Amino acid sequence: MVLYAQIYTSGAMADLVTRQTQRKYVPHLPSMQALCELNYAHVLRILPDCDTEDMSYKFVVGKGLSYEIRIIESARYTSTLSIQQTTKELPSYLTPCMTVRLYHDARMAEVINSQNTGALQPSYDYPNVKMRQRNEKHMVNIFLAEWLSFCLQHPSAVPFEA
Repeated sequence: MVLYAQIYTSGAMADLVTRQTQRKYVPHLPSMQALCELNYAHVLRILPDCDTEDMSYKFVVGKGLSYEIRIIESARYTSTLSIQQTTKELPSYLTPCMTVRLYHDARMAEVINSQNTGALQPSYDYPNVKMRQRNEKHMVNIFLAEWLSFCLQHPSAVPFEA
């Protein structure tokens, strides 16, 4: 009787834990918007002109670290950038690359694609086939903010048109 009660109780606990961990992640919009506004401000400080389509800028930060920002498309209210590290010493799958959409009317910059894996969803169920984190989009936007801050903190980053 005691053995049955332990099994039944542990099964109920496992179901409870499973239900709690499977709760859908809901992004915190105010923090996401603040992050996107920060990214937009950083991009504007780095790029002298983000409205001209088919323009490319190459940056060198420190020794052996370089990256490129290309303006893929530009419209009245939005621009799309491709940002990628172009360091030769690392294989391409280890170098960060992302597509960023600038919303000029809202003054926000949002990562829409990272590491060429397709469009990012606001949240993911976990576990999932591609093993993305529940808050993958938020984390990639944090990475962009840190990367842009790093580039702004190193004044040797001098852009030149390619």
